Amino acid sequence: MESPQEKTNTKLLNETEAAEYLGLSVRTLQAWRVQGGKIGFIRLGRSIRYRPQDLENWICSNRLTSTSQVEVRT
Repeated sequence: MESPQEKTNTKLLNETEAAEYLGLSVRTLQAWRVQGGKIGFIRLGRSIRYRPQDLENWICSNRLTSTSQVEVRT
């Protein structure tokens, strides 16, 4: 039987790989997990993993077309 990971053909990234993918530090990802609401993550026991699709979705959701665009907070 296929695992969920095999069905999507996606390798989960550890926090170092995710940080490299995003061009951020591991500490930034750790801080965001504590704050909550930035990027979804998966906890497997004591290990943290990220789905590449979640990272891509976050990148796309933060795409701007002008430096004058402001973030709207509700």
